[in-house]
Amino acid sequence: MIEISAHQSSINNQLAVTGSKSESNRLLLLNQLFENVLKLENVSNSEDSQLMQKALANKTDLIDIHHAGTAMRFLTAYYSIQANREVTLTGSERMKQRPIKVLVDALNNLGAEISYQENEGFPPLRIKGKKLTQDSITIPSNISSQYITALCLIGTKLPTGLTINLDGKIISIPYIQMTIQLLNKVGINAIFEGNTITIPFTASIQPQTLQVESDWSSASYYYSLIALSKNSEIKISTYFEDSLQGDSALQKIYAENFGIDSTFENGVLTLKNNPEFQFKELIELNLINTPDIAQTIAATCVGLKLKCNLTGLETLKIKETDRLVALKNELEKFGAQISITEDALTIENYTSYTEIPTIETYNDHRMAMCMAPLAQLFTIRIKDEMVVEKSYPTFWEDWKQLGFEIKSI
Repeated sequence: MIEISAHQSSINNQLAVTGSKSESNRLLLLNQLFENVLKLENVSNSEDSQLMQKALANKTDLIDIHHAGTAMRFLTAYYSIQANREVTLTGSERMKQRPIKVLVDALNNLGAEISYQENEGFPPLRIKGKKLTQDSITIPSNISSQYITALCLIGTKLPTGLTINLDGKIISIPYIQMTIQLLNKVGINAIFEGNTITIPFTASIQPQTLQVESDWSSASYYYSLIALSKNSEIKISTYFEDSLQGDSALQKIYAENFGIDSTFENGVLTLKNNPEFQFKELIELNLINTPDIAQTIAATCVGLKLKCNLTGLETLKIKETDRLVALKNELEKFGAQISITEDALTIENYTSYTEIPTIETYNDHRMAMCMAPLAQLFTIRIKDEMVVEKSYPTFWEDWKQLGFEIKSI
């Protein structure tokens, strides 16, 4: 457990943030599918991306991806098309509680041979790789965009390509769009129109160098920090205004609700707060397309004692933990009065509190990081702080560089 506190009320510094985990894992799998013709720069140093690389290099029949949910989804699809190879794909105890039936059903309907080793609908999985010959599938689109992305990536290697029909309300659309745009970027003519995705068979792609943009989800903690600071700015790299990442919506969300200005120059993003900004009485946001920044936004509201109603959060219940329950439990330690439903979180009011809050992290990297900016206002304690390695291993070193005092207790 650590105790973290700020030395000063203003922040002025520059940091380089690790590459996007979402972009990195998509490109790592694409590179494997196309025999390593891509040279990737600024690949995420997150534990998830490291586990992805280790799994792809693993030649044994047991693949353990620990807590890496993206890797579980992507590799389930990948191993299903590896003819003449049979593997068991497993993970942590929490991973064995995270559903994967929708993706397994879709792959088996395409002709894959995947079975459950313990509980129906959950990892670990036994996958017998084979050549898949079906070229069309219908999949529920209101569960996880990662299932859809996994199918898009392997669709490039099915003999006649793959048509994916999306059934129902599509959630996390920006993540699907990111996948399509990355496929287009490497020369694959993938198309996403309405509720249909078309992926053509692609024999080969041209060798090329791609720079992975830094992670916008990680940028959210710095947006929050500046929102909770006075007369402050911070420069973070490498970021671009025309990002492929859906969480780049942070620019608009934090400008309109917290008075944070974003400017770009040569890949450097400068965040600066406006001391004259007038806050709303109630912040209302539908985060259906950006669920990974919901925790940060909720914590920012608590730091500023703002009321909010955040909706579109149905996917938060099947992440590393039930993030809605976790947020309610931990933010109430700061005096917030919170109610949650299956897909929403509402902060209704505030009461006083006296103890130094001790934050449980629930084996969830974002629970640790979203709370860190609150240390700008008051001393806090965070348990199992190294859970941040999942997506941002140098997080605490960077915060020390910003002038925060962090000590083990």
